[in-house]
Amino acid sequence: MVADIAAVLVVLVAANVWVHVGPRRAHLLTQPVAGVLLLALSRLAGLSWGELGLAVGAAGVGVLVGVFGAILLAAGYAVALAVPALRGAFLDTRYDVGLRSALRIALVEIPLSTVLLEEIAFRGVVWGLLAADRGPLAATVVSSALFGVWHVLPALDLARTSTAIGARALTWRRRVTVVGSTVLGTAAAGVLLAELRGWTGSLLTPIAIHWAANAIGVLASAWAWGRQARSSPDGGSLVRDEAPAPVVDDAQAVPRQGRES
Repeated sequence: MVADIAAVLVVLVAANVWVHVGPRRAHLLTQPVAGVLLLALSRLAGLSWGELGLAVGAAGVGVLVGVFGAILLAAGYAVALAVPALRGAFLDTRYDVGLRSALRIALVEIPLSTVLLEEIAFRGVVWGLLAADRGPLAATVVSSALFGVWHVLPALDLARTSTAIGARALTWRRRVTVVGSTVLGTAAAGVLLAELRGWTGSLLTPIAIHWAANAIGVLASAWAWGRQARSSPDGGSLVRDEAPAPVVDDAQAVPRQGRES
């Protein structure tokens, strides 16, 4: 089992570095390919489709719980956006884009370049290997800790792009705070997703909830930028960029050359 986990970690490290240094458009292909490679490694290690959370019999309840979770997330975002004082937290320069670009990021780029690989890796392969050898509790703890560490590089990028954090005055202490809070927050999210995966027996539940969280976040950010533009003194006369946006999500962050607050 140790050798199997080591092989998975090698693939994950390569994928995490690649998403920051490789051609952005290639991620739509390379990240799903990495996910397929991880599935192949897990099958060679002896895991069944059920142990990976991909049994056909569990798909129905997996989708049902996932959709319910997505609806709760959407309601939470709607409540937050309805409070003017909270809208500034959504102003991430990565998503200062128009509706068409925001929909492309939310519906195409996020699932293909982020969600599929992360869920296959952490709630599918790593969780499955550890659960088979050490039990579900160890699987949840270790996979969630690794999920948190996975977000160190994205956290550094987020510190440069989120206007709520204050990128222009970013000190090393603030970087440590952002990275630490991001790792802890994503690890906690990993615990929730792992528990739901174990409860439903289906990887489709964390996939749906993870996708919803990221996608709705992108749309919320784009809406917040648009709302700010419409309420600006110039009447929102700035032309919004509808050119193809870079592949951006929680696994990478490339600052846009756009409007900043």
